[in-house]
Amino acid sequence: MRLGSNLTKGNAVEQTNIAEYARGSERRRPYRIIRAAWARKWLIGGAVLAVAAIAWAVARWLLGPEVVVYPATRGELVKTVVASGHVETAFRVEIGSQITGMVREVLVDEGQAVTQGQPLIVLETNELKALEVQAEGAQAQAEARVRQMQELTRPAAEEALKQAKANLANAEAAYERAERLAKSGAGTRVTLDDATKTIDVARTQVRTAELQVYTSSPGGSDYVMAETQLNQARANLTMVQARLGYATITAPRDGVLITRNVERGAVVQAGKALLVLAPAGDMQLVLQIDEKNLGLLKLGQSALASADAYPDQRFAATVTYINPSVDITRASVEVKLTVVDPPAYLRQDMTVSVDIAVDRRPAAVIVPARAVHDATSAAPWVLVVREGRPRAQKVRIGLRAGDYVEILEGVAPGEMVVPLSSGVRAGQRIRPVQA
Repeated sequence: MRLGSNLTKGNAVEQTNIAEYARGSERRRPYRIIRAAWARKWLIGGAVLAVAAIAWAVARWLLGPEVVVYPATRGELVKTVVASGHVETAFRVEIGSQITGMVREVLVDEGQAVTQGQPLIVLETNELKALEVQAEGAQAQAEARVRQMQELTRPAAEEALKQAKANLANAEAAYERAERLAKSGAGTRVTLDDATKTIDVARTQVRTAELQVYTSSPGGSDYVMAETQLNQARANLTMVQARLGYATITAPRDGVLITRNVERGAVVQAGKALLVLAPAGDMQLVLQIDEKNLGLLKLGQSALASADAYPDQRFAATVTYINPSVDITRASVEVKLTVVDPPAYLRQDMTVSVDIAVDRRPAAVIVPARAVHDATSAAPWVLVVREGRPRAQKVRIGLRAGDYVEILEGVAPGEMVVPLSSGVRAGQRIRPVQA
């Protein structure tokens, strides 16, 4: 009994051990799988990559590669000529002195805005004021001489003429009496001769008085000389006063002083430029355009310009001058553009960049130039996406402006074109992605 009981217990223990071993093996199985997979990781990875590559190749073959495409659009196309230049006024005014003198005061600084008539420089005036006093005295003397002719000399001459005429009348009456007496024998020859002399003297006095009246009247020699002296005195005074006015140099017009070459105490000469004024108003942009673009330029063409100091602020300009000659040393043509409404920040000699619109298409079909094959040949063409595939399409090209080309025939607005750099062939299936 005991022996059988022990055997039974042994079997039970053995079965229990087997069950526990089995449960342990089940728990360790995932770890064994992971260890086995890790041991073969390169083989499994290669297989996964091979499967992915095959799937990608199949998808690429079925759907085609992704290709960036560009739509043909309708809009305004503008061809421009780009150049750089500088700002300057239509002309500059050199301001100098009209007389020689020493500078007493300089009232303005370089870069200052001035208005017409504003005093700029003042010269010493002591000598000129003394000359003015002399000229005023000479004029007063000449005026007194003319008044003397009018108030004294001419009236005295007229009175003398009256007296001479009265004397002549008396002499003529005495001569007639002496002549009658001489004929009747009552008078002597001596009396008649005295009467004759008296009448001759009276006639001479009348002629002299008449001359004095004439010369002292307007148009007479004495009166003309007095008037001439008065006019000369007045002219001399005017000249001195003008020179005195020249001692204050004023602005000839509104503008900005861009150069100052004078200081207080300097002795200036007539005609020497002391200040340079840039007049207010229209400003010019002076450019040097490459000779090859000369045929594209015309007067009246519009342009957009920007100063290099303010690149984000653009302003309008118009072509107003094209030099008829070419600068052979630089192979360029001088072109000037007028800025009617210049911005406040624009300054003399600023560097500017200008885009001149030389041609314009208001409603053109436009595609990028990089999508046109053989653009310079007689038979340009493009790849147009139709039914998911690029198709070769001949086109007729119009205006070319920068990175864009006008298509006159062959492509409609909205169609997608493939750029040259895509590397796809006509008829190949692609997946277009719009840029």
